[in-house]
Amino acid sequence: MEKKAYPQVSGDSYHPSMAVDAVIFDWGGTLTPWHDVELGEMWRTICASHLAPDEVERIARALLEAEDELWRRSREEHRSATLDELFELAGVQPTEELLDTKFRAWEPHTFTDPDAADLLSGLRERGIKVGVLSNTLWSREWHERIFARDGVLDLIDGAVYSSEIPWTKPHAQAFRLAMEAVGAEDPARCVFVGDRPFEDVHGAKSAGMRAVQIWHSSADSLPGGGPHLAPPDAVIHRLSDLWPHVDKWAD
Repeated sequence: MEKKAYPQVSGDSYHPSMAVDAVIFDWGGTLTPWHDVELGEMWRTICASHLAPDEVERIARALLEAEDELWRRSREEHRSATLDELFELAGVQPTEELLDTKFRAWEPHTFTDPDAADLLSGLRERGIKVGVLSNTLWSREWHERIFARDGVLDLIDGAVYSSEIPWTKPHAQAFRLAMEAVGAEDPARCVFVGDRPFEDVHGAKSAGMRAVQIWHSSADSLPGGGPHLAPPDAVIHRLSDLWPHVDKWAD
């Protein structure tokens, strides 16, 4: 099997200061628990609400292929995309009603982790900034609707969504912009929490940050990543498990 050529960094990041100025979180699979979603079936369900029966399969397949291509671009080229690009690539003109159906179809998979509110408020009480950095096709407005619904929007000091910038994780500039969004300057005093070994852990470590991997059963989230990836500074199984590590690094 051909080996993947990931960017190389040293085995562990150098952190000259033990203080923690900011904790920045991934969204899907981190602040929102991981859900296995069959994207093709999701698109068929969305399309069936608005299209003639003989069009559903063709349009759903075109949307799925477009989404797969944009996520391939994100993984391999670290270039971002938007929902507008997805529909344009698929040759589909979305209506407001179709977009609303898409948002509502995803809603069961977007609820914020029950541990999140206490964790985010506790970090801010300690003077630690809270940020979000998400690889996403969705708009800021969609994400903020979700956070507002779940009562955590006011607990986030700054957020960066890849749909608004040219890059996706693991590009270092995405992490730098997330730091800027919360007013942090030194990556060694920032912690990134995410579930993916390459985009989240390796990306954050390559940018000079500490990285904590939240582990779930997805094959894309194996703890510790692989031999070509920088290892996480800690592996946790739920958000509340972050506290001992923050306490240690903040001392």
